[in-house]
Amino acid sequence: MTDKKPALITVPDLKHYFFQNLSELNVKSLCPVPQEAIFYSSEVLGKYALSESFFETTEEGRTRHKILGTKLLEAMMLEREERRRVYQEVGDTALVLCGYFAESVNRKILDTNYYRQLGVSAYQNLNGVSPRHMNVTSFYGVLASCFPLLTTMIGILASRDRFGTDSHLLLKQEHTTNQEWMAAGITPADKKVS
Repeated sequence: MTDKKPALITVPDLKHYFFQNLSELNVKSLCPVPQEAIFYSSEVLGKYALSESFFETTEEGRTRHKILGTKLLEAMMLEREERRRVYQEVGDTALVLCGYFAESVNRKILDTNYYRQLGVSAYQNLNGVSPRHMNVTSFYGVLASCFPLLTTMIGILASRDRFGTDSHLLLKQEHTTNQEWMAAGITPADKKVS
């Protein structure tokens, strides 16, 4: 048995690459998410392809990882526009961490469940500050409700990119998430953008 090596990705635009692949996964999903959520996630993944998006500079000039929980708490005391920016930054960073880098995050003390809760909270708070985006009412609320499915699809894409195959663990995770949502009375139709 030989390990299949992933192909080198050579595309002129990473956002397009992410959009195309996430759209393909979304069509195959038991609970597809709105196309606007796929587009937004592709934009975020393209932006976070640059490593500096994961770090911040301290007052002393040092670079460190963003402390998302603290940022989320402190955002409540900021002016409206700065609060909107921080909520979006926390939500977007959590989306990438829980999706594309889930395997490495799960090896740390604070796992993807923690970052998933931060991401959902950040997007819900952002929806309260700026509910309309891409001509969709309550866009960030929809994004918050789709967060687990989006991160699962992004994780499957990451597995393809790293190993050349879909991770069966992630496919199982999506099935488990769907079962939890169904048990809570949430159906795929409830998550669609009207």
